[in-house]
Amino acid sequence: MGRTMIQPDTETLLAVVLGALLATAGGFSERQVERMVQRREKEQSAALLFGELLSAMRVMMRLGNEARGRGDPYGPVTLRFVRSILREIEIYNRNRETLLDLRNPRVRAGVSVLIARLSFSLDGVGDATGEITSLERNLFALGDGDPARPALERSIAALKEARHAAFDFAVETASEITPLLASLAPLARHDFGATQSALPADVFEDEAPSGA
Repeated sequence: MGRTMIQPDTETLLAVVLGALLATAGGFSERQVERMVQRREKEQSAALLFGELLSAMRVMMRLGNEARGRGDPYGPVTLRFVRSILREIEIYNRNRETLLDLRNPRVRAGVSVLIARLSFSLDGVGDATGEITSLERNLFALGDGDPARPALERSIAALKEARHAAFDFAVETASEITPLLASLAPLARHDFGATQSALPADVFEDEAPSGA
C-alpha cells in the first residue's frame, strides 16, 4: 500500500486553519478570564460599598440608642443620628443597582430587607416626632379646662408610644448588621470592624467584632 502524500498547499491550509483555531481558543479563554476578573472586582467594590454603609449605620444606631437613654429621649442629638442613618440609606438607594454585583442571593436579600426595615422604622420615628411637635404646640395654646385637651393628650401619648416602638424596631433591625458584615467582609477583602474599634469598648460590648 502506498503512502498518501500531503501536498504543500494542503499543509499550508491545515497550518492556517490550526493557527486560526488556536488563536480563537486563546482569545476566548483570555476574554473569559478577563470577565471573571472584572466580575470579581465589581463584586469586591459592591461589597465594600454596602459594607461601609452598613457599618456606619450600625455605629450611628448604637450611638443614637445611647443618646436616647440620656436626657430627652428624642431630643436633638438622638434625632441627628436618625437623620444621619437616613442619609446613608439615601446613598444606598442611589446605588441599589450595584447590589446585583453581589453573586450570593442570600447576601443581596439580607442587605435589601434590612435597609427596607431600617428605613421604614426610622421614617416612622421622624414622622411621629413631627406630629408630636405640632400637637404639643396646639396643646400649649389650649387652656387647662379646654374640652379638646384630653383628646389631644391621648393622641400625643399614642404617638409617643408608636415612636418608641419604631425606634426599638430600628435597634433590633440594626443588630442584624453584624452577621451581614461577616458575609461581606471576605468579598470586600476588608475589615469592617475598624470603625467599631475606634469607639469606646462598651458601645459594642455585646457583639463580637466582624472580621475580614
